[in-house]
Amino acid sequence: MKKVLVTGGAGYIGSVLVRILLENNYHVTVLDTLSFGGESIVELLNNPNFVFVKGDIRDESLLNKVMQGMDFVAHLAAVVGDPACAKEPELTKSINLDGAQLVYNVANKHGVERFVFASTCSNYGKMEDSDGFVTETSPLAPVSLYAETKVEFEKFLLSKREEGSQCEPTCLRFSTVYGLSPRLRFDLTVNEFTKELALGRELVIFGEQFWRPYCHVVDLSRSVLEVFKASSEKVAFEVFNVGDSSENYQKKMIVDEIIKFLPDANIRYVEKQEDPRDYRVNFDKISRVLDFKITKTVPDGIEQILQVVRDGFITDPDSKVYSNI
Repeated sequence: MKKVLVTGGAGYIGSVLVRILLENNYHVTVLDTLSFGGESIVELLNNPNFVFVKGDIRDESLLNKVMQGMDFVAHLAAVVGDPACAKEPELTKSINLDGAQLVYNVANKHGVERFVFASTCSNYGKMEDSDGFVTETSPLAPVSLYAETKVEFEKFLLSKREEGSQCEPTCLRFSTVYGLSPRLRFDLTVNEFTKELALGRELVIFGEQFWRPYCHVVDLSRSVLEVFKASSEKVAFEVFNVGDSSENYQKKMIVDEIIKFLPDANIRYVEKQEDPRDYRVNFDKISRVLDFKITKTVPDGIEQILQVVRDGFITDPDSKVYSNI
């Protein structure tokens, strides 16, 4: 049974990934500060193959303890998203860059085989060709502190090949995430739009023309498992966009999908050109190399969120616990 350390394992993506790993017979240790609480993983304490350690990835002595005997690391711990990073820039740099480098260095020292980094397609910033698609080899043009820290850590990891590091990193550039998770978030585009319209509110849309790729939280989590399962030759020191080329949407296209479920939805569009992020992403590489295919689409996610809101799964969907800000 392979042992995996998941940093940030109580988070929106992490809490889904941990369950997928346990289902696939991995022994999982989560390192998390529980800054958003631990309800997302509390029942996993019943699982004999699950261990929880409360702590900060910047605590080197703690890292040295938890890293002992680990085969793989899935590094998700971070200040996540543009608004949260802009709010606390120094903390963001400390965690997303300095802390991340420390996690890798300690993993390498302890003989960890694989290191998967949850990066982001936000690294692409704004496409040079508005009619084209970006790939893993396209220029990176981060336009936020969040993406800047992700780009810098990618560079750090990929430089380790020349240094002869034994711990093999893989960078997964995640699409914009949506869908149901034990640590649910309503501050993500698909989830937020669906929630607001399901509650009968007017939805004001800014910059409806800009492109983003979207991928369900379950499928993003599955991509980490696929890297762990793949041969070293396929994934070591590689970068993969994670998603599906057919799942690139403009905001208006997402709203059009929601309207299919809520034809009386109240929507107002406001023209805005300031948002510099605009990118359509190609996902052929992960499909070709790892035979990775998504299992859920944006309409599936919309239908899930609609049910959760309509049926009262969440008593207060406006609560701040469902936001990273």
